[in-house]
Formats: sequence, structure tokens, C-alpha cells
Amino acid sequence: MKELIFIPLAGLGHIVSAIEFAKQILNRDENFSISFLIMELPLDYGVHNFIQSLTSQSRLKFIDISLDEKTSSGFLNNHETFLNDFIDGHKSLVREYVHNICKTSSCYGFILDMFCTSMIDIANEFNVPSYIYFASNASFLGLCLHFETLRNEQHSDTSRYMNSNEALSIPSFKNLCPTKVLPKHLLDSRLASTLFFDGIRRFKETRGIIVNTFFELESFSLQALSDSKMVPKIYPVGPVVSFEKSGHFRNNSLKIESIIKWLDDQQDSSVVFLCFGSMGSFEAEQIKEIATALEHCGHRFLWSLRKSPPKGKVDIPTSYNNYEEVLPKGFLERTKERGKIIGWAPQVTILSHPSIGGFVSHCGWNSILESVHFGVPIATWALYAEQQMNAFLLVKELGLGEEIKLDYVVDFEGKNNQVDIVSAQEVVSGLLKLMVKSEENEVRKKMKEMKEKSRVAMENGGSSYNSLGLLIKDVITNI
Repeated sequence: MKELIFIPLAGLGHIVSAIEFAKQILNRDENFSISFLIMELPLDYGVHNFIQSLTSQSRLKFIDISLDEKTSSGFLNNHETFLNDFIDGHKSLVREYVHNICKTSSCYGFILDMFCTSMIDIANEFNVPSYIYFASNASFLGLCLHFETLRNEQHSDTSRYMNSNEALSIPSFKNLCPTKVLPKHLLDSRLASTLFFDGIRRFKETRGIIVNTFFELESFSLQALSDSKMVPKIYPVGPVVSFEKSGHFRNNSLKIESIIKWLDDQQDSSVVFLCFGSMGSFEAEQIKEIATALEHCGHRFLWSLRKSPPKGKVDIPTSYNNYEEVLPKGFLERTKERGKIIGWAPQVTILSHPSIGGFVSHCGWNSILESVHFGVPIATWALYAEQQMNAFLLVKELGLGEEIKLDYVVDFEGKNNQVDIVSAQEVVSGLLKLMVKSEENEVRKKMKEMKEKSRVAMENGGSSYNSLGLLIKDVITNI
């Protein structure tokens, strides 16, 4: 049996996609087996429940190599170096597992999350190739590689762009890219940013970079990457979309049934769905602006509304016991005929429903690919990480989204006294453009076309199908 070692980052946005990609490999070649080495983070964010809901199979195993809680939490003492220290702290456990595997199987390579590049050292010890699984898009990959060159090779001070209004020429973008939509960790001069780019530099030591995208979606960015002499082979294998029910809803089928029943009663493409990801929540003032917009725009809506953690505490949002405590007085009564508010949302199940006509999204890449897969146009409301850049990509580069806000940023640390508020008028404007049904709606038309292209890409002979085949061939022939 040909063994592949997957080392993901234990965040839902990373690990869910990686597992789905692993299944693709197993479906294509019955001689492969895959072990996921799970390093549980001190702050769980729902990953533990998700992993627990999965079943190890003979060819797909989930191996817990987590450190004890005291050791793991100890890395939190230094926020700047936490992630690097945490991953490096697992090296001996990875080495031990691979050593034992090699007694009975042949290890054919490591497939690493973008943050786990220090594990290249272990792959080298066993003289096997390593690959990066990049769960985001090719445009962001190009951006990371470009800034790594600026910082480490040209010794450019990118922190000067932190609060500027400049627009930059970046090889993986057709248009000039405003600095205000760039992830802040690409711009600042802190140690954490330096360590991030040290990791990006190590991409060049690998056999290839596997990207969750497809050629028809990001042809410009992928071509720019393939033209670069400094980048390993790129393998676009997407859209990798998971249809697994999360552990949260696996044991809560009544909630799903009530949501589906409500959607079944709505006309096709009549409902706008608002959902902001696993970390998505807003303060009371912003919630009231969204509610006002939903009431005034007139469209039917399904809103995943969740409670923010205490200010300054980074944690997963929770459910409200009573929505009336945060919504405008009388809102629920006035909108009960055309709206429904829920807590955590079974997003894929909802996006696949024919009544959904638009998606107000935080623009996480997995959410974008799910929306593309089902042909649902997006209104962009980015919150954190690379989401502002994803929103720019959707609206300005690809024409698959309408803008509500491109440069909104959540203040997780609670340092800013004045929080940016998106007005009800801005939300209404985005919703009205999003939900136009006529043939003149270019975004809706393009998204429908991209839906078909995304499915063809994954079928036998499609661009991503062929790319996966080339990857498997490379793994086998270069051991």
C-alpha cells in the first residue's frame, strides 16, 4: 500500500477541505492509503466535534498526535510565535508515526497545510517528497509569493502599505489591487508576519502546490503562477466541496427539517441567505442595521444570526436564547411572513436549495466555492484573514459578486473603540443588486455559467480531473 501523510492545520476552513481532497485521491487510486495526523489547537472552534464525527476507514485514518493540554496551551504565552512553536512541538510525534508506518507500508509523501511547512524537514529525513495543500485560491497564493519576494529577496518594507490608499500591481491580478483589501499580516512588520513569509518561502522546496480552485475560474492567476520560474508545479484540483453534515447538525436533524420545510414553501430563487462563517458575528448596533435593511428591501430572507463572544475574547460565536434581545422592537412580528432567523446554519444544504437566490457571505474561500458549485450569486461582506482580498477577487476580477463591503474588518482583539458600521442603506443597495432576476443581471448570468464549468472541471477529462491525475502520477514516479 502507498501511504500518504496529510498534516493539516486543525481549523475548519483548512481541515474539511483537506479531508475532501484526500477522498478524491483514494477514489482515483485504490492502492493509496492516507493518514491524517491531527494536531488539536488549544482553541478548538468546533474541530474536535467534526473529527469525532468522522469514521476512520481502512484507507483513510485519523491519528490524534495532540500534545497534552498543558504543553499545548503553553505555546499561547507568546502570540507572535505560537503557531510555529505549536507545529514544531509535534515534529517528534510525526517522526515516530512515520517511522512505524514504514515498517509495513511505503511512505510516498507528505501533503502539508500552508502553515505546516516546517514538516518538510521530517519528509526530508525520510527522503520522500512534500507537497502543499493550499485551501485558498490561486490569486491569494500569487499574492503571498509576490510579497515573500518583496520582503525576503528585494528587502522591501511592505509595512508602508498598512494604512495607505495605494493600489498595487500584483502578477496574479488583472487589476490594480487596493492595499486596503490586503490581509494585514502581509503588511505589518511584526515577528508573526516574518515567520509567515518564512513559511511561504519554503513552498519553493516542495514538489508542488495543490490549490483548491479550477482553471476556468482563475485562468489569469493560474497562468501567471505557471509562467513564474520561482514556483513549483501548480495543481488546481477544485472545487473541492464537502457535503458532510457537521457534527453540530448530525445530531440535530429536527432543526434541519424545520429550515428545509420553510425553504420548500418559498418560490425558486426568492430567498436571500445571510451567513458569515464559523467566526462570523456582529455587535448589536450592526445587527440592527442588517435587520433594518432586510425589512426595507422587501426580499424573503434566511439569516444565520449568532452571538459575539465577550469583547476582546477570541472564541467561536454562540446561539442567542432570545433573538428579540438584539433585534429592533417588533422586527420578528413584522417580517414573520417572509423571513426566518436561525443560529448555526447547515450552509451546503441551504445553498443547494432551489429557493435560494442570493448569498450574503463573509467570503471565506470554501463558502465561495460552495456558492459557485450551486450557482448562487454572492454579495460580499468580508470580515477577516484574506476575505477582503477574496471579495475584491469576486467583484472586480471575476464579476461573480456584488459589493456590500470589501474592506470591513472585524476587531477580534477589541482594541478599537470605534467599530466600523455598515449602514442599512449600504446593505439594501447590495441586496437589491444581488436579487435582480432579469437577464440583465450579469453577476447572476456569470455565476450560472461558472456553476456548469465547475462541474465539468471535476468530471472525467475536465481540467481539475486531469490535474489530479498528473499529481498522482508525480507522487508515484518521484518517490
